Formats: sequence, C-alpha cells, structure tokens
Amino acid sequence: MRKFMLSAIIVTASLFGLSVQAAEFQAGKEYVELKAPVPVADPSKIEVVELFWYGCPHCYQFEPIINPWVEQLPDDVDFKRIPAMFGGAWNLHGQMFLALESMNVEQSVHDAVFNAYHNQGNKLETPEKMADLVASNGVDREAFLKAFNSFGVKSRAEQAKKLGMAYQITGVPVMVVNGKYRFDIGSAGGPQRALEVADFLIEKERAAR
Repeated sequence: MRKFMLSAIIVTASLFGLSVQAAEFQAGKEYVELKAPVPVADPSKIEVVELFWYGCPHCYQFEPIINPWVEQLPDDVDFKRIPAMFGGAWNLHGQMFLALESMNVEQSVHDAVFNAYHNQGNKLETPEKMADLVASNGVDREAFLKAFNSFGVKSRAEQAKKLGMAYQITGVPVMVVNGKYRFDIGSAGGPQRALEVADFLIEKERAAR
C-alpha cells in the first residue's frame, strides 16, 4: 500500500511538473501568436525561421548559441534563416546571404562575414567588398558576384521582404515557429530562453498533429 501511495505521489508530482512547464511560456508574454499564419515551405515538417542581419550585434552574439541547437534538431523540424530586409545595408547584406546560401557555402563563411563586420570594421558596403571577403575565405569571387546579381537571388530577396512583412517583424533576431508564433530574445527572456521557447512551440505543434 505504501509503495502504491508513493508511486501515486511521484506520478502526481510528475504531472504537476509537466503542467507547470507547459504553462511556463504563454502567448502574449514570451511569444506572439500571429493573427494570420504564414504558409510554410514544407507542411510535412515543423518550420523554424530565424530572421537576422549580419550587422546586428545581437544576431552576432546569438550565433554561437543557436548554431549548436540547430545541429541537433530532429528530422521533422525544418530550420531556415531569412535575412531581414529593412532597406539600405540590410537589403544589400540580405542579398549577400542569399547569394552565399545559393552557393551552399560552409557555415565558416557566414562566420567570417559576421567577424569582418563586428571585429574588423569591414561594413561590406559594396558587392566588390563582399566578393573580396568571401574570396579570402575560399569562395570563388566571380561566382559570388554572378550569384549576387542573378535573377534567382534577387527574386528570393523580394520574397524575404514579403515574409518579413507577413511575420510583422520590427527588429532582429526574431524567430518564427511554423508560421504561427513569433518571438525574440527580449520577449523570451534571453538567448537561451529563446531556444527553450522554440522547443516548447515545436513540441506544441508536434502534439497538434
């Protein structure tokens, strides 16, 4: 009888712990539920988007935290980075990211771009400066310029602008889960908590399937 009661207490405590955890993040507090959900690229998976800018110091600081998290995501989660396009340098750098992404460069090249901007004073104001930088990191200079100016990359840049508006973002870094839930480092309570919010919302979407 005592063992049964002890087991019941443990189960009850466990369920209580789960309910507390489930209520830990709330819509309107740590994250916002979009009134108009944005269609995802692959409905068979749970999409997680990070919107960013190479010139954003918070995005730069978030990189070593989010990258290991991305690497261990399960197969049913589709992670995407989308450049925020607010005009000027944002659009130029966003086009740079999309060109590099179309070339399937290594993560180390993106790391080099962040490092050049934030630690070396290279603001990458022109495609030529961008080409010089990526060439010094093993990317073919002419191939990059061709990709940068290609119709495909420019079309994707326009799509990124539309997505940013659809997500109703006002700054970066911002994360969006399955086109439904938007949050940032500030609303989540810090970089690590942002990933906990992402995990919570991923599980929420998984459970709803």
